[in-house]
Amino acid sequence: MSASVTVVQLGEAVKPTRPRVKPTDYPELPFIGMEHIEAHSMKLLGTVSARTMKSAAVHFKPGDVLYGRLRPYLNKVYRPSFEGLCSAEFIVLPENDRIDGAYLQYFLNSGAFVRYATHLNAGDRPRVDFDQLAAYKIPLPGMDDQRRVVAEIEKQFSRLDEAVRGLERVDASLIRYKTAVLTAALQGRLVPTEAELALREGRSYETGAHFLERILKAHRSIWKGKGKYREPAQTDASKLQQLPQGWVWTSVDCVGDVLLGRQRAPQYLTGKYYRPYLRVANVKDDRLEFSDVEEMDFEEEHFQRYRLQPSDILVSEGQSPELLGQSAIFKGFSHPICFQKTLHRFRPIPDSVSSEFAQIVFRSHTRSGIFRKLGSITTNIAHLTLEKFKAAPFPLPPLAEQHRIVAEVERVLSVGEKIETQILANLARAESVRRAVLRKAFSV
Repeated sequence: MSASVTVVQLGEAVKPTRPRVKPTDYPELPFIGMEHIEAHSMKLLGTVSARTMKSAAVHFKPGDVLYGRLRPYLNKVYRPSFEGLCSAEFIVLPENDRIDGAYLQYFLNSGAFVRYATHLNAGDRPRVDFDQLAAYKIPLPGMDDQRRVVAEIEKQFSRLDEAVRGLERVDASLIRYKTAVLTAALQGRLVPTEAELALREGRSYETGAHFLERILKAHRSIWKGKGKYREPAQTDASKLQQLPQGWVWTSVDCVGDVLLGRQRAPQYLTGKYYRPYLRVANVKDDRLEFSDVEEMDFEEEHFQRYRLQPSDILVSEGQSPELLGQSAIFKGFSHPICFQKTLHRFRPIPDSVSSEFAQIVFRSHTRSGIFRKLGSITTNIAHLTLEKFKAAPFPLPPLAEQHRIVAEVERVLSVGEKIETQILANLARAESVRRAVLRKAFSV
C-alpha cells in the first residue's frame, strides 16, 4: 500500500450504529451466534431462526461487518450478504462512504489487529468494547483503491483455498485408508491367522476362547476389591459379525481394568497437592497433546488411584458424536500425571492384550461408529458411560496373532503418517501465506 495513504483511527472511519432489538419482532430472520462463525476463517457455519432466541439481539443489514468481541483471540469476523439478527457479543459495523465493508472485514481479520485486541483485556472470558478498539490506526485509501486491495486479497485467497481443498481431499482419502486398514486388521485380513499357521505347520494352538478363560482366571487372582467378586461385563455376540477361526468376542471389561477419571469439582481447585491432569481436550486420534495441561489438587489417596502408568490408554467419555471414544496410549510425561472424569483409563490385564492391539480396537470402534451407537447424545455432545464402555465388544485373537497384527498395522499406517505430516506442514504454510497477504495489504 502506498505511503501516501491516509491513516486514521478506526473510530473515525466507522462506528457501530445498529440498535438492539427483540428477536420476537423479527421471527422470520436468521440469527447468528458466536458459535456460528468459524474462528479465523471468516466463514459462516450456520444460522438458527430468530424465533428460537429470547435475549436481545443486534439487527444487521447486508454488507455489515460482524466482529466477535468475546474472546477476541478467536478472531471471529463475518460479513453477511443477507439481513438478520446476531448475538450482542458481536459489534456490528455498517459500511459507509469512507470505508468498504469487505476492506474493513479483512482489516479486522489481520494478524496485527487480532494481537492488539487480544491483549486489551485478561480473564477466562475477555471482551472488548468498540471504545477500546476505536483508537487503533487503519490505513484508509480512497474507495476505488480499497476495492482494488480487496480484489487482490480475494484473488490470492482464492488460490490458497483451492490448494487447501486439494490437501483436504488427500487428507480425507487418508482417513478412509486408515479406517480400511483398522477394519481389515480386526477381520483377520492383514496377516495369516494363528489357525491358518497352525494348520499349515501341523501344530495345535491356543484359541481365543481358551485364551479368554486364562484371562478371566487372571482377573479373579488380581482382584483386590471388597465383598463378593463379580465377573466382568460380557458382550452379546449374537448380533456381531463373525470372527476369524480361533478368535472370540469378549468385552473391554474382560481384558482390562477400566476407571473413569476424577471430577473437576470446586473443592479440588485449591489445596496443597496441585498436580497436572489430562482431560478430553488433550486426547487426539492416537496421540496425546501436552501443550495445554491443567492442574488441580490430588491428595495422596486420589493421586495413587488416578495416576497414569505407561501403556495405559485414555478413551474420551464425552465428545462430539463422530469422535466419541477417541483414544491414545499414554507413554509417559515429565511429571506424574492424573486424568479427569471426561476420560476412561484402560489398563490391560497382564498377558491378555497389548496396549497397541487394544488401541487398534478402540480406534476402529470410533471410526466405525460402534462407540457412537453405545453412547447417549445430549445437544451436540455424546457420552460413553463407564458401564457402556466396559460392555463394549472386543474381538480377541490369540496373543501371538495380536503381535503380528500390531506390527503390520504400524508398518502399513507409517506410510500414511508420512503423507499426513506433509499435509499438515502444507496447511500451516498456507495459513502463513494467508497472514502474509493481509499483512502486506494493510502495511503503510
